[in-house]
Amino acid sequence: MPEASNSNIEFAHRLSEYSEYHVPLQSFAAEAVEIAEALVLAIVAIATAWSGYQAALWNGHQAERYWEAGKLRVQAQGIEDIANQERLYLAATVVEWLKAEARGEKNLSNLFENRMLPEFRPAFEAWKRTDPINNPIAPPGPQLMPEYRNSEAEAAIRVNDEAAEVFAQGNEARARSDDYVRITVILATILLFTAVGQRFKSQRVREAVLAFSMLLLCFPIYLIIQLPRA
Repeated sequence: MPEASNSNIEFAHRLSEYSEYHVPLQSFAAEAVEIAEALVLAIVAIATAWSGYQAALWNGHQAERYWEAGKLRVQAQGIEDIANQERLYLAATVVEWLKAEARGEKNLSNLFENRMLPEFRPAFEAWKRTDPINNPIAPPGPQLMPEYRNSEAEAAIRVNDEAAEVFAQGNEARARSDDYVRITVILATILLFTAVGQRFKSQRVREAVLAFSMLLLCFPIYLIIQLPRA
């Protein structure tokens, strides 16, 4: 009996030792979860601030590009107006030249011919060689000749193309801003999950919610790394 009693005492002592060792493990696990939750919250806060900052910068780029595109389109319209005025002037001059030439008024036709713009003259000379007065299949006017050039119209096209490119850059900046806004929404969801997880008293439930939050956090962090910065 004394041996059995000593065995019970020894067994109880071992249980006591296990209990004393096990409690600190639980305490350490709880502290580890709290530390991990704090780290997740800190990362979410920093990532949210960075995403908001980038979204604001891209919004600024968007507004700047749209304003520049609008300015270029106004400039292109002004150049196009000049080109149209030149077309009207040349068309009217050609009509008067035709009238004078048809009436045999050489001095008057030479006067109108001398008033042609320099860049228009190659097309006009090529058109004259088609004998437009006597040739019924001649082109209706010099502006339909392959030699015809209008530098103002070409400049207007170039400026319009530049405006379209700048406007596309504005659309791209808006898309980048939207991407960062979506990231902030995902981060807000992670923040919600983490905060809700802290309300649970069950350690396992809290650990599960934390693990899910950490896993979900990888996605916005990856997007932040991959997306271009303003």
